[in-house]
Amino acid sequence: MSAVLERTLARVGPVDHSARAAAARTLDAKTKPRGSLGRLEEIAQRVAGIRHDAAPGRLRAAVVVAAADHGVAREGVSAYPQEVTRQMLANFDEGGAAVCVLARVAGASLRVIDAGVGEPTGNIAEGPAMGRAEALRWVEAGVAVADELAADGVGVVAVGEMGIGNTTAAAALCAALLDVEPAATCGKGTGVDEAGLAHKVEVVSRALRVNELSDDPVAVLAALGGFELALLCGLALGAAANHQVVVLDGFITTTAALVAARLAPAAPDSMIAAHLSPEPGHRLALDALGLEPLLDLGLRLGEGSGAALALPLLDASLAILAEMATFESAGVTDAGR
Repeated sequence: MSAVLERTLARVGPVDHSARAAAARTLDAKTKPRGSLGRLEEIAQRVAGIRHDAAPGRLRAAVVVAAADHGVAREGVSAYPQEVTRQMLANFDEGGAAVCVLARVAGASLRVIDAGVGEPTGNIAEGPAMGRAEALRWVEAGVAVADELAADGVGVVAVGEMGIGNTTAAAALCAALLDVEPAATCGKGTGVDEAGLAHKVEVVSRALRVNELSDDPVAVLAALGGFELALLCGLALGAAANHQVVVLDGFITTTAALVAARLAPAAPDSMIAAHLSPEPGHRLALDALGLEPLLDLGLRLGEGSGAALALPLLDASLAILAEMATFESAGVTDAGR
């Protein structure tokens, strides 16, 4: 393990339960029946604990999308050709992708990172995606992104990805980490048909057979993951170390978060699941992390679109905590006392 990663893991600790409890008391004092704003109140309390601040205020948010190509795309596991990854980078640059629109709606900045577009990983159906040292390099790159965002005053990091073939890599990685059959983690991704899904399961099964897997999360990531998955793992770890809120998008980002959780068991406490993807492995990964998604809209685009869509909910919860009147300030009788 690298020195950078060791230092980062040492900084990932528990959330501040006293700050969370104080935020809960503040919300109970607002002009409403206690708990009547449901999960909005839970979100505000969770953010208070993550930030170690009972009154975190409304936080600056950034959406980070990591893009990469995968050697396993050569197996024909996607409905789209591999060149779409690079074409979508141009679409991001022009502001035309769904996540660009949703980030603008949320008032969040958008950062797109080229994590190996045009330079795909090895084909996991034939051998490892990358070497362990290379996986560590991308994890460290993700930590550096989190640190840059923290220095820029960003308190909420929404994570997304883009890469043809990456649902196959995520399905293999998730199956290995959770010790389940490939059929339990493989979905239709970009929209393959039933025959395409069966082929995808077979490819993932091959990947699990041909790669030597161990209990080392970084080694498993190197064998089955992708450059963007490694970067997102490091981003999640760095953000947790910085007391930043990590908003997960769909199956692929949640699988990267699973690796982060194996390296730092406290890391999931800094995460919020934006939505539930139709990919079957997503629910398994969320359950393993102990996270309940905010939305269930059938989203399966990726790009961080679901994470960006959830940001206004998070902002609304913090606005309630900071700006809503209390019974005392409004002169309203508190029937709950």
